Amino acid sequence: MSDGERAVTPAPAPADDGRAQSGPPVVEATGIVKRFGQTVALNGARITIRPGETHALVGRNGAGKSTLVSVLTGLQAPDEGTVTFGGAAAPRLADRDAWRSQVACVYQKSTIIPTLTVAENLFLNRHQHGRGRLITWQGMRRRAQELLTTWSVDVDPQTMAGELDVEQRQFVEIARALSFGARFIILDEPTAQLDAAAISRLFDRIRDLQQQGVTFLFISHHLQEIYEICDMVTVFRDARHILTAPVAELPHVDLVSAMTGEAAADSTEVRASSLDSAATAALDISGLHGETYQDVSFKVGAGEIVGLAGAASSGRTEVAETVVGLRAATAGQVRIAGTLPRSGSVPAALKAGAGFVPQDRHHQGYVPDMSIADNATLSVPHRLGSNGFLSNRTRDRLAEGMIENLAIKTPGPELPVSALSGGNQQKVVMARALADDPKLLVLINPTAGVDVRSKEFLLGKVEETADTGTGVLIASDELDDLRMCDRILVMFQGRVTSEINRGWHDHDLVAAMEGVDLDA
Repeated sequence: MSDGERAVTPAPAPADDGRAQSGPPVVEATGIVKRFGQTVALNGARITIRPGETHALVGRNGAGKSTLVSVLTGLQAPDEGTVTFGGAAAPRLADRDAWRSQVACVYQKSTIIPTLTVAENLFLNRHQHGRGRLITWQGMRRRAQELLTTWSVDVDPQTMAGELDVEQRQFVEIARALSFGARFIILDEPTAQLDAAAISRLFDRIRDLQQQGVTFLFISHHLQEIYEICDMVTVFRDARHILTAPVAELPHVDLVSAMTGEAAADSTEVRASSLDSAATAALDISGLHGETYQDVSFKVGAGEIVGLAGAASSGRTEVAETVVGLRAATAGQVRIAGTLPRSGSVPAALKAGAGFVPQDRHHQGYVPDMSIADNATLSVPHRLGSNGFLSNRTRDRLAEGMIENLAIKTPGPELPVSALSGGNQQKVVMARALADDPKLLVLINPTAGVDVRSKEFLLGKVEETADTGTGVLIASDELDDLRMCDRILVMFQGRVTSEINRGWHDHDLVAAMEGVDLDA
């Protein structure tokens, strides 16, 4: 093993509550390799989950967790490696009923159909038929009630699924999975949309189901939850297995170090700050409240780079989108360079001096069939002409300057953006964000899905922009996006929980983002 890889393979033993650990593993994946083109999503990955466990799978974004889940649920076949259930080979990919009898996944995004009743969702495509092939609705509702009662799910089977809250939908999905015969359930970020009371009830139900012979694979960004509910934990990093250990025997600092790598102990290179403390703040947020965040207040100075870090459900993305008008706050104020733009208005935010690189360039960042010139200048029609008339010559001249400034590889500004590589597409989005010399630049996951060279170029351009006096807000959970920041505000469960200054260590920042106390 290399690169800090460590494996702890405990002998089967009774859990603290007496759950049996004997017999073959519920599921075992060994030597799993999965490639998507030149991208290696899993590289010899492995995991062994024994009966009655709640086994955690953790790792940073891109570690390979989602790809492993797709392999364990039969959605994709591995290019190399084997998967067994109870010691027997996994079913053929086409035999979906056989897969459902072995494993089910309850995803963060519900698969329940809101326009059907609970009973209809439980037995979708499995209706009992009477004479003339008519569905026996009364029998289906009776079977649904028996199923819900068996697994202690307190929901009326005749309720429309759209009326259920997140917690109830999860329990219904678990009951549906168990009705196929599966006794191995994967929970993918199950607490992301739950409050503390609902999380406590979910954990109680997990413990009850364990007593009834159900085994869980628990995937979560909230590492503190791992210590509360899980028996074992497996860590993936860079598409590889790094560590498997009993949770009770793994200190918090060791878990975080396994996720980040041995280099976590080295401090990051510190850039010279270009903050102009005498100038008007580029961004001033006070008492901001929204659906996924509460009481957020902070400033970004002129020339300052501030990171807004946190896991996917922390609220960081929603706060950044509120700043640029993609969302409207329910309370509080956002001032951009001293101006108070109308809440929930992108044009108002842009007029106040904001530039914006959205989270998803494919759906929010550009129009694929439009040219580079048109995409790069969408936000600055006032610079292309007057009295409602736009000059193509002016547009192309402006676009050519952007192409040179952002080093976009293209034969000319007329090329459709869809013909560019991912890195060059992101450069076009960045070009538009910078087109009007913004006083505030807001970036959400700015280097997602781009190659290493483009990533370095884009982040270098952000530093150059800050050096000119523009304030920068970077909302991301990618450490490389955050290394240049003068300071980082960490969000957890909708609130800013800590502020970390330059010179941080990887493991300290990751621990704060995951809500872990390293002193515990």
